[in-house]
Amino acid sequence: MAAALLANVLYSTGFVLEKRALAAMPEVDIRRPARLLRLVLGSPLWIGGSLSLTAGFGAQLAVYRTLPIAAAQGIFVSGLVLLVLLSSRLLGEETTGRERYALGAILAALLMVVLSLSEDSDTVSRSAPAPLILTVCLPSLAMGIWLYGAAERRSRHRHRMPTTGVEYGVAVGLLYGVSSLAIKGVSSYLTTSGLGGAAVGLLRSPYPYLLLFTGAFGLVMSQAALQRCRASLIVPVCTTVTCLFTAVLGTLAFGEALPHEPVRLALRLAGTALAVSVLLAMPKHDTAPQPPIATKELTPP
Repeated sequence: MAAALLANVLYSTGFVLEKRALAAMPEVDIRRPARLLRLVLGSPLWIGGSLSLTAGFGAQLAVYRTLPIAAAQGIFVSGLVLLVLLSSRLLGEETTGRERYALGAILAALLMVVLSLSEDSDTVSRSAPAPLILTVCLPSLAMGIWLYGAAERRSRHRHRMPTTGVEYGVAVGLLYGVSSLAIKGVSSYLTTSGLGGAAVGLLRSPYPYLLLFTGAFGLVMSQAALQRCRASLIVPVCTTVTCLFTAVLGTLAFGEALPHEPVRLALRLAGTALAVSVLLAMPKHDTAPQPPIATKELTPP
């Protein structure tokens, strides 16, 4: 529990620092990844945010060794409240009334998931069949990249209203969902004895390669989306998709059974359905003001 709360703080702080750094940069483009990397790596503030996210990754590894996947996701999503507060105080972002109700409903939905957990009957699985993991993850990666490309094409249309980032959040959330399953898989190889054998087993598994892929694509895609959209909306959408993806497909892939008691089963299924419904109902166009992106001024010759 302490590691999960620490991960929340580190992730929220990291996203806010990266968003603040991106607001001071020229507009980034996923079609020019080398330029994007050059810009972000030249910003000490962005590097600080990325280090915070990396520390959150370490805390997440500890969480997955001690909690069932669904329980971990319920605690991780509670960090949305901290993120919204930090975005308001440090970034000057304002959420609409509809968005605040949506965030409240998401927290209620994931509270239902947490209440469906039982320490006595819930088990923490350590492994999953590699073919099953690939069957779940590869189509999800393809879907995430396709959705992001579609959102990029629509955003370039003239006279289009500013997007809230829901489409971007769903796309990046699918990539981070795959990354979360890979982190769960990596955690099963953590050991204090037999390090050589554990390292060989890890390299033979799909997990490190899924992490490398999602890390590279997720970095480029998330930074471009984070610069264009409000962190107070895109990150909650991304987090919700990631948590639902991990809780549902991860639970099935790693063999962590659903509750047998009717009340706990109803809470888990109803919480999942509510979170998905809220996500689908969130506004697609932005009406709240966003901090302007800094651009280089041109002087006449």
